[in-house]
Amino acid sequence: MTVSACGFHLRGTYMLPDEIAKLSLTSFDQYGQLTRLVKSQFKLHGIEAVPPSATVPNLHLISESSGERTLSLYQNSRAAEYELNYSVRYSITIPNKASKTFSTKVTRTFLDNPLTALAKSVERDMIKDEMRQQASRQILRQMARLTATIEQLDEQELEAKLAEMEDTDAKDLPTTSQQVTTQEVPAQQGSAGTSETQSGTN
Repeated sequence: MTVSACGFHLRGTYMLPDEIAKLSLTSFDQYGQLTRLVKSQFKLHGIEAVPPSATVPNLHLISESSGERTLSLYQNSRAAEYELNYSVRYSITIPNKASKTFSTKVTRTFLDNPLTALAKSVERDMIKDEMRQQASRQILRQMARLTATIEQLDEQELEAKLAEMEDTDAKDLPTTSQQVTTQEVPAQQGSAGTSETQSGTN
C-alpha cells in the first residue's frame, strides 16, 4: 500500500513510476534491433506501448554508436585485445513538463586470436548483441529513476512561474515619481480651493 501511494508500481524487476504505465516509443531506426529489444523490455516490465500522442510520455531513441580501442598487442604488433564500446542516446518527454536527454554506455573486452578468426568473428557479433541487450536494460533502469526527474521538472516549472509572477508584480508597482505626484495632487487642489474661497470673500 505504501509503494502504491507514492506513485510507484512493481513492474518486472524495477519500480517504475505511474507516469510511464503507458509509453510511446519512437526511434531513429523503427525496425532496428535496439528498438525491438526496448519493446521487449516494455513487455517484460508491464509497460503498455501506445502510439505517439501529445498526452502520452514518449521514449525516443536518438542514436546508437559503437567503437573500439586497442588494449594490448602481440609481439608482432598485431592487436591482441580490444575494448568494445557501445552507446545509446535517448530522450524522455513528459507531456506538459519537459524533455530530458540521457545516454547510456556499455563496455566489453574482446580477445582477438588470429588462429581462430572465424570463431572470433562470431563471438564479436554475439558480444555486440549482448551489449545492445544490456543497453536496453539500462534504459529501463534509468526510467525507474524517472520520478526524481519528474519532481525536478515540477520544481523548475514552479520556480519559473514564481519568477514570472514576481516580474509581473514589479512591473505593476508604481514608481517613486508616480507616488509623489499622486500625493501632491490633493494638496494642490486644496490650495486652489482655499485661494478661490479667499478671493470670493474679498
